[in-house]
Amino acid sequence: MLAEREAPAPAAQELAQNARKTVYVVRFFMGRASVRATRCGELSIPRRFEVESAVRAACGAPPRWEAPYFEAVRILLIEDSSVVRANLTEQLERAGHEVDVAIDGRSGLLLALAGNHDVLVLDLGLPRLDGLELCRKLREQRGSGPLVLMLTARDTLEDKLEGFAAGADDYLVKPFEGAELLVRIQALARRSTRAESEVLIVEDLRYDLGQLRVERAGRALELNRVGLRILRELMSASPRVVTREHLERVLWDGFSPESSVLRSHIYALRKAIDVDGLAPLVHTVRGIGYRVAREDGA
Repeated sequence: MLAEREAPAPAAQELAQNARKTVYVVRFFMGRASVRATRCGELSIPRRFEVESAVRAACGAPPRWEAPYFEAVRILLIEDSSVVRANLTEQLERAGHEVDVAIDGRSGLLLALAGNHDVLVLDLGLPRLDGLELCRKLREQRGSGPLVLMLTARDTLEDKLEGFAAGADDYLVKPFEGAELLVRIQALARRSTRAESEVLIVEDLRYDLGQLRVERAGRALELNRVGLRILRELMSASPRVVTREHLERVLWDGFSPESSVLRSHIYALRKAIDVDGLAPLVHTVRGIGYRVAREDGA
């Protein structure tokens, strides 16, 4: 729950220093606090966290690093802006995550290929190698690799579909709240690829979860990571219906993009699986969701 209140006067006065009048507003969200300083100059990142710690103490809130909110995640942050990079690194480390950084696409790709990160936080507008091409090369050379969260100011549906097609697992449009970034990273980390031996079978459709290999009637199918995740949910539940809300929660932890994005992924999945000459298996249940099964009479 989100609430705002002014910091107690002694803490604000002590920290105002040379500003003629400064009001520190503390925003509490799920046990954490952020600080907004109004009517004063910009605070440096170290100073901002110094202010935040003092204000939290004055308000009686627990220190930020004691809040039982996130589990540690190994993160590779690829961002060329020094200000944004420092800000995000500070936020992520304060949340207890391990963070490696790269300042351009080429060095970021090398770190992503060599490292054992859980999540890659990737800006698209990078020098030397742009984010989309980096993501494509990472998927080509490492396959499952780390899960990718793209950060960008490009907010059209076409931009988002291009990002998912390049191999992204999630997409966050700037500007964004720090709390949303942390929640999305945690959601990605929870579905990090694990070694699995289970094989899902529905009719002549076969999905080897360990090898991330999908076959229909003995022919290998090419699916992107989002398509694989959707197919896993649908085949695991078959012949039951999987609701749109469930798929959005699994894919984007409730922070879903426009509804047309999920429809686009389902369309691509159906196009890959239901080829000419084979009985359709991917079905839309209008107003509810989707299912993978052979329809009676098909």
